[in-house]
Amino acid sequence: MTAASPYPHLGFDPAPGSTDLVRDIHRKLSGCAREMEKAHSKVTKLMNGSYWEGDAAVAFRAQLEGGPLPLNLRNGAHSVAKAARQLDLWGTELEEFQRRAKKLDGEAKDAREALQRARGHADEDHSAPDHANNKVTAAQGDLDDVLKRARSLAGEHEETARRRARHIGDATRRLAPHEPNAWDRFTDWLGDNLPDILSACAAVLGVIALLGLTAVAPWMLFLAAGLLSGMAFGLRISDPEVLSSLEDGLTKGELDVDFWGNLLGVAGDFLGMLPGLGAVAKGAMRAPELLAAIAVPVGETEGVLTLGQKIAKAGVRAGASIRTVGVSIRTEAAAAEGAVSLLSHPRVFGGRLAPVVEKVDRPATILGAGTAVYGVASSLADALDNGRAKTVTNLLDGPRTLGVDVPATAGALHFLLRGAGEVS
Repeated sequence: MTAASPYPHLGFDPAPGSTDLVRDIHRKLSGCAREMEKAHSKVTKLMNGSYWEGDAAVAFRAQLEGGPLPLNLRNGAHSVAKAARQLDLWGTELEEFQRRAKKLDGEAKDAREALQRARGHADEDHSAPDHANNKVTAAQGDLDDVLKRARSLAGEHEETARRRARHIGDATRRLAPHEPNAWDRFTDWLGDNLPDILSACAAVLGVIALLGLTAVAPWMLFLAAGLLSGMAFGLRISDPEVLSSLEDGLTKGELDVDFWGNLLGVAGDFLGMLPGLGAVAKGAMRAPELLAAIAVPVGETEGVLTLGQKIAKAGVRAGASIRTVGVSIRTEAAAAEGAVSLLSHPRVFGGRLAPVVEKVDRPATILGAGTAVYGVASSLADALDNGRAKTVTNLLDGPRTLGVDVPATAGALHFLLRGAGEVS
């Protein structure tokens, strides 16, 4: 016996699939990934000699030395976790597709009933056949519109399912026996860790500027760090895995190590990009010559100039305006780079925290760069990649972000926004 269609009024299923089955497979894959992580952790401890000693331990390590087991366990756990995350995302998307399909099925029911009534009236009403036929045509058009949207939903469902399947396939490339070559390993590592790499580069630029380790002007490093932080922020908030981790933590209370790491990463990049973005915006606003590129100076007769002369003159004006904007941005960036933390402001506790902020600022900046670089290094070195190290990193980054980065960013923004209303 054929099962009844879940969308009888549409006449087809635009969102096939079982959310219960997807959720069940997701739970099993997540559990498998956790067990592989535990196995990898135990094997790593055994290899380091900190978990098992004696002749048997030496013989065991000799058998594993240089072998593929630790790497395969790590790659396998990573791959299965990525596949599980994609299934979790697909489960949420499928649920939304089916909700929309159910709504369309209800609209189709109403449209079919309206069409049936219109046809009945047309058969009975012979006094105004044109009017009755127009109602039939309109009702048929409403039904066709619903069915068109249902077919569009089916196409969207198929495309999303295909994309999720492709991502799951990509995740399994790390699983043995499909051992990736050196280039594949590098591109996989780069793709998985690009936001962390950009954040680490931004933090290192901050240390270089703070310690004066280069002849490059600090304001240039300030803008470059802001640009890198902005790129990292964009990558993080566009990553479905990061968004899902944050959503699970905020809505389901899954406050695990990954949640805190993602939260601090997004917050740190956001705070890092704001001052640079503000300097660029305020610098552009404070460049009055920008309008000169399109304005005709008072008293100048453009009509006597040839077309070539007009184009050349416009080019000169545009070049001068661009240079003026650049100088203005440089001025604002240099000033914002040197802006003091909000905690040092005279109106905050009478400025009594200024000496403390001055002592804490440099070591906090170096600490931030250190934890960022460590995060990138842990993605390369198996021995550094463990839950305890991530927890310690989060415990260091959390207070630093709240106590140092937030007030510093607020201080720079206070400087940039001061008087912005005068030029806006």
